[in-house]
Amino acid sequence: MSQLSNPIFHDEDSGRRWLEARVWPNGPVWHHCGVVGQPTLMKGETTRPGLYQCNACRRPFTVTMGTLYESSKVPLDVWLAVTHLMMSSKKGMSALQISRMIGRPYKTVWFLCHRIHESLKASPTLPPSGGQNKVVEADETYVGGKAKNRAWRAPAPKQPVLSLVEREGDVRSFHLAKVSAKTLGPVIHENIHKASTLMTDESVLYPRIGRAFSCHGTVNHPANEYARAYYFWHTNTVEGYFSLLKRAVFGTFRHVSEGHRTRPLRRLPDGRGGHSEKSPRGHPAYDRGTAANAGHINSIAHSGVVGLNDNDRKGESR
Repeated sequence: MSQLSNPIFHDEDSGRRWLEARVWPNGPVWHHCGVVGQPTLMKGETTRPGLYQCNACRRPFTVTMGTLYESSKVPLDVWLAVTHLMMSSKKGMSALQISRMIGRPYKTVWFLCHRIHESLKASPTLPPSGGQNKVVEADETYVGGKAKNRAWRAPAPKQPVLSLVEREGDVRSFHLAKVSAKTLGPVIHENIHKASTLMTDESVLYPRIGRAFSCHGTVNHPANEYARAYYFWHTNTVEGYFSLLKRAVFGTFRHVSEGHRTRPLRRLPDGRGGHSEKSPRGHPAYDRGTAANAGHINSIAHSGVVGLNDNDRKGESR
């Protein structure tokens, strides 16, 4: 049976119950006053489904309050369907394709995709990748078109991207103005635990950076060396990520404008095979979307991208 036949993608009440089970695994909690065990489900004839009232502060609330989905006129089941398709597509999926698949206007899907993209931003309080006995691979690549593929004017300059991939862990990608020791060093030092083993290629930019970590291993690609030390020293994991990234840009999105050039970095294995930090790795391909929905739901829902603050809610939300 197709994953898209799941009722949570077609029925708003089913989607709401699914969301409640993940946001409130131990029962409803109203974050405004922080009192546990006081919410009561309201059952009036004119009361919308899923509306609770906190008996302590007497304020009504729903599971979407304080989340990405708050005050949205788009049904929750549509939000979940778009999230599922974005996360389960290994090389990404365009808003136009999702629009055709779910039968919703392109502008609506485009809006949802951008809100989900924003929710996948790395948290400033995110702990560094790696740690003791863990390996993090670092490498940079350039994304953009080739001049030989253009009939007339030359393409825009390729954009450098640095990616940090923890083996059996998450991915963090960063767009850089240029590739140099001054731009790579601060990013790597801030995002990789000093007890980690750092793996890079033979670039002269990395030896000094690597001194800050417990171990620094390299492979020499120009000499056709791609793995050594019993396949422990290599950068094949991050190279595989670059393969997915470039196929997504060239084959799925086709063009990424200046204002949105960082978003594919969140949407790909960054965003779901490891959002630059949230990664349901190890799940089979057919289950990736479900795992991503379940694993990302709290971070996506509570990102607050389109949510209101407590002063703006005036006691109620859709």
